[in-house]
Amino acid sequence: MLASRPRTLPAAAAGVMMGAAMAWRDGYFRLDAALVCLLTALLLQIGSNLANDVFDFERGTDTTERLGPTRVTQAGLLSPRQVKTGMAVVFGLAAVLGLYLAWLGGWVIVALGVAAILSAIAYTGGPFPLGYHGLGDVFVFLFFGLAAVAGTYYVQAGFVTSAVWWMSIPPGLIITAILVVNNLRDIDNDRKGGKRTLAVMLGERGTKIEYLLCMVLAYMTLIPAAWAGMIPWTTLTAWLSLPIAYQAANIVLTQKGRPLNMALAKTGQTALLFSLLFWVGLLIR
Repeated sequence: MLASRPRTLPAAAAGVMMGAAMAWRDGYFRLDAALVCLLTALLLQIGSNLANDVFDFERGTDTTERLGPTRVTQAGLLSPRQVKTGMAVVFGLAAVLGLYLAWLGGWVIVALGVAAILSAIAYTGGPFPLGYHGLGDVFVFLFFGLAAVAGTYYVQAGFVTSAVWWMSIPPGLIITAILVVNNLRDIDNDRKGGKRTLAVMLGERGTKIEYLLCMVLAYMTLIPAAWAGMIPWTTLTAWLSLPIAYQAANIVLTQKGRPLNMALAKTGQTALLFSLLFWVGLLIR
């Protein structure tokens, strides 16, 4: 349970919630497909967390100087072999659930599922770990934003509209902001360990600017979408999540080190609440 990092799971749910909301708005909502998408997304997130835990340890990035939540491999609570076994089991369960989604959506969903698992492993594992070359932010946006929202909609509707693609941007940006906080907190440790995250490349000030851009653009994206008639104006109820977003941003701008763990949690809460409140806006239109 510790290795699965439950506090990160709202991030996995946010994109699925947005995709399901859009499917409901368009009359294609299927509870079975939405629930399986949600469970699969949660498993992929847990599997990714386990992969990061063990591969960061094996690369020497996780040390006793780490400021984030306990990593079980580094702390000696589980052996690398145990964590890898757990990772394989979790990804295996995700693949089994993915078979049902593939039955609904065809080869596109198969390709998406395989890419998601490989990317989760390749974030810190393999010969070219994405997170060590400044590519983590891009892949988080692609899979937690575009793929999660569009994939959830696709298995229910069989196609993806331009409005769905547009509405995949907000959760993608907010969830990317979660990674930005994580990398900002670990910037010194990552620099010492040779992990060239985008935060290491941008520096502390640049990383804070990246965080603010992700959060601000996520909220502003709703305005042109509503103006163009893609979504009703009532979906601006998603802006009711702004107080939590503000709290998170305030911590990011004024704190450093371990206190950023609170910003990490609040940004994750913002992602989920944004999608839930968006759905409320659709209900009251």
